[in-house]
Amino acid sequence: MGGLGEFGFLRWLREERQSRRLILLIVFIALLLDNMLLTVVVPIIPSYLYTAAKEGMAVKNHTPSLDYSPSSFQTIMSLYDNSTRVTGGTVQGLSGQVVATAPVTFDNDTEENCHRDDKTLLNENVKVGLLFASKATVQLITNPFIGPLTNRIGYQIPLFAGFCIMFISTIMFAFSKSYTLLFFARSLQGVGSSCSSVAGMGMLASVYTDDEERGNAIGIALGGLAMGVLVGPPFGSVMYEFVGKTAPFLILAVLAVLDGALQLFVFQPSKVQPESQKGTSLLTLMQDPYILIAAGSICFANMAIAMLEPALPIWMMETMCSPKWQLGVAFVPASVSYLIGTNIFGVLAHKMGRWLCALIGMLLVGISILCVPFAKSIYGLIIPNFGVGFAIGMVDSSMMPIMGYLVDLRHVSVYGSVYAIADVAFCMGFALGPSTGGAIARSIGFPWLMTIIGIVDILFAPLCFFLRNPPAKEEKMAILMNHDCPMKTRMYTTQDPQHYQMGEEMETESDE
Repeated sequence: MGGLGEFGFLRWLREERQSRRLILLIVFIALLLDNMLLTVVVPIIPSYLYTAAKEGMAVKNHTPSLDYSPSSFQTIMSLYDNSTRVTGGTVQGLSGQVVATAPVTFDNDTEENCHRDDKTLLNENVKVGLLFASKATVQLITNPFIGPLTNRIGYQIPLFAGFCIMFISTIMFAFSKSYTLLFFARSLQGVGSSCSSVAGMGMLASVYTDDEERGNAIGIALGGLAMGVLVGPPFGSVMYEFVGKTAPFLILAVLAVLDGALQLFVFQPSKVQPESQKGTSLLTLMQDPYILIAAGSICFANMAIAMLEPALPIWMMETMCSPKWQLGVAFVPASVSYLIGTNIFGVLAHKMGRWLCALIGMLLVGISILCVPFAKSIYGLIIPNFGVGFAIGMVDSSMMPIMGYLVDLRHVSVYGSVYAIADVAFCMGFALGPSTGGAIARSIGFPWLMTIIGIVDILFAPLCFFLRNPPAKEEKMAILMNHDCPMKTRMYTTQDPQHYQMGEEMETESDE
């Protein structure tokens, strides 16, 4: 029966190979795993680097110099709770004489989770912020190349390349112990994320040509992103607390292999499949003010959570004496609400007006982020973090479909470059957020950091009003509005998204 079931599954994959549902599923899984890797490090890296730094200081301060006699001191270093105990007994000198020593004990078990006024912990803000920002920075640099590349070779090969790079990055995270290697692994992940997100979103926009259907599909795909953000932090913190640093990354690596096998079977990414028409240049799209407003909304909304990721765990360790498992669980409300927001407003935003949905979302992000510093415990973070995630879900599920709509309305309907811009905006938020956020938190404190980004989001919100009714380009308006215009529009067939038919041919077929 197992063999028959497996055969049936493979047959279903072959039958559904060109279906839009299977393409949506693959993009969903790719975004899920990418964002699980993105967020699983959030509770692990700050604690891991802090523990390594304190252990290094303990070894440096308490290891006897070579000028002194070798001792029979017994040193117990706990990697779990960052405590060091040295039990004294006797010391035997080079001459063989035994010298009695007093017992010495260094133990911080009583306040192992309290780090108030710990300068080592405060210094971690900058290091952790730069490490987190490295992924988005590299992705920011890579996106302008991936977008035009998808126009020339298609979406399948870049999507599969993203899986391969992500797998290598995950393995590096599992076994890297130094800050340098962790930094490189995070940076390498940026290249893989660029391939996956740009190719995935462009592929969805090309097969879902109806504006409402496209919004629904992108909302579902963003649900994969939300699931990754939801599962990543608590999964990482619990696994790190009870199993160790390596385990969560090895599990992600196995899941990535399964995703790669599915892509390989369905897409068979070996053939170059360029777009049938030349897309608008990246520079021209970046000069479009309406695309810039949409990109700005994505950037500043996501910058809020990007600043929270490195700074909030450190602030919790400093002010709330939070144990390791709470550092990731604190992000669960934001992740759950983001998942809810993307699924609700993927459908609702089209009906209420995507500009209005994004405007309300930006205001809600700003208000929620301003409330975060008032929390005195992890329970006080539930409502503000829930509001942040829900609001960002409103913005993302509105602005991602608008990007495709603006290209259809004002430019050539080729989507790789415009979703490269959308991903650049997303990455700018996650590059500037952690890097500047860490420095600001260290200089003027975490509450002021939240105040600054909250005010920025509130001030940017009114600009979304300009997306209410963006004008079409003159040549596009002639195509869309003038039925006597000799120019013909290209339409997609729903049966096979890889092929096109001329509008005149479709009319002829329908008349028959």
